[in-house]
Amino acid sequence: MNYPWLTTLWVLPLVGAIVVVAVPRAWRTAARATGLLVAVATLVIAIVIAARFTPGGPQYQMVESHRWIPAFGAGYTLGLDGIALALVLLTAGLVPLLIVAGWRDEDEAGGGRRVAHIYVALTLVVESMVLVSFVSLDILLFYVFFEVMLIPMYFLIGGFGPHGADPELRRARSRAAVKFLLYNLFGGLIMLAAVIGLYVLTARQHLGGAGGTFDFRAVVQAAATGQLGAGPAVLNGLFLGFLFAFAVKAPLWPLHTWLPGAAVSATPSSAVLMMAVVDKVGTFGMLRYCLLLFPHASKTYAPLISVLAVVGIVYGAIVAIGQRDVMRLIAYTSISHFGFIILGIFAMTNQSGSGATLYMVNHGISTAALFLIAGFLVSRRGTRLIADFGGVQKVAPVLAGTFLIAGLATLSLPGLAPFVSEFLVLVGTFTRYPVAAIFATSALVLAALYVLWMYQRMMTGPVKEGNERVRDLLPRELVVVVPLIAALLFLGAYPKPLLDRINPAVAGTLSTIGAHDPAPAVPQATSEHSRSAGSPRPAEGAHAATGPAAANGGTHP
Repeated sequence: MNYPWLTTLWVLPLVGAIVVVAVPRAWRTAARATGLLVAVATLVIAIVIAARFTPGGPQYQMVESHRWIPAFGAGYTLGLDGIALALVLLTAGLVPLLIVAGWRDEDEAGGGRRVAHIYVALTLVVESMVLVSFVSLDILLFYVFFEVMLIPMYFLIGGFGPHGADPELRRARSRAAVKFLLYNLFGGLIMLAAVIGLYVLTARQHLGGAGGTFDFRAVVQAAATGQLGAGPAVLNGLFLGFLFAFAVKAPLWPLHTWLPGAAVSATPSSAVLMMAVVDKVGTFGMLRYCLLLFPHASKTYAPLISVLAVVGIVYGAIVAIGQRDVMRLIAYTSISHFGFIILGIFAMTNQSGSGATLYMVNHGISTAALFLIAGFLVSRRGTRLIADFGGVQKVAPVLAGTFLIAGLATLSLPGLAPFVSEFLVLVGTFTRYPVAAIFATSALVLAALYVLWMYQRMMTGPVKEGNERVRDLLPRELVVVVPLIAALLFLGAYPKPLLDRINPAVAGTLSTIGAHDPAPAVPQATSEHSRSAGSPRPAEGAHAATGPAAANGGTHP
């Protein structure tokens, strides 16, 4: 019997959270150290899983399957493809850095000696819930953890944050946390109705024997072969139920309004956990569940979703330009970036799908770097207002330099990781929706505006009063920042290791749903000169390109 690597992956941080809570009350440092040790061990497990993963092998690998609720056709089924692997590595790699970055953040929340224990334990619980969501191959199992992860995230937003003793800030955090929870719970409720409806369809077709099934692979096979036995109206409705929940979590414009408040109310580490890790479950769900379970509905609504994604791209960038709060500005940039990811998913080409998946990873790294460095600066200065900064590069050159690199990554500067993924999304989208790709490209100019203007106002010029005592990055903070900057540089120069694992999974997804890259339109030579030179005249209706290269569009990076 093969070792259950995927079960170990998500159970380890959950057990670690229990151990952290059990640490004696007075041992706050021990609680933090225990949590960090568990997070590092989880990263090691993720690396082992990545090493055992075979690029180009079976679509789902390291599969574990056990009976869970036989009466409902639900099973404990886990499996990993290249898309999930990339996000597992992102999650496992970020959480140890977030624990180090937030080593003292929970102290500001007040509340006694147990605060450190609870803060670290909640972070590990969120990690566990996210990891099992990425590797689940049972629809009901995925839904359960998709919803459960909201609870620890709610307490991280509402219970911890800068200047926790300030009553007004505590009320703001409470409102932001409630809004986050209500939006996502409502989306989850709509999705639950769709999950039940999908189960009823499988029961009518006896896909699980006498009853229905929640087995993801079985339902995908039935959907691909038209065996679900439902009309387009029903399938479209179920698709919209899944999409709504994922669009809230991602978030997709206009369901984004909970994100900025939650991001600025939480500690920087918790905000990064939310934007870089938890929200990726939404875009992952679109790519895996919306496309594979409802291929025809996905194609039907793809143009509309692409329009909403482009609106989100431009809207997030424009609103970011007008922000006076540096943390809120960075939060709005994430709305723009999620628009790129969603646009790439629903363009349904190999390049755009691979780019969208890689963008999920790169956005997580770049947002973590920029938000955490900004958080370090805000904690030193005691203000989030951009106007209160100025001349920081003269007193904290390392902080300013790393902030610039993270900012340039956010605007997708060539040579840094997000450029590769954004380029793939735009090129892949252009072959399907050229107008959408052109409008999305405008965000590149807007991103340069808000990043460079923010850097100029905060870091350059004379040192403003109150900034002269700003310290440069401490060793603990460098432990966090250096790996993130290194990842941005490495993946910007050499994304092949990730793309080698992502490309087959994306190609398999598109093949399953019958989506093919548009063939390039090559003008035919019809001039008298061409004919007189002996060029054969193409047959009527012949395609300009044939064979595997045309079918794939040469899209694999």
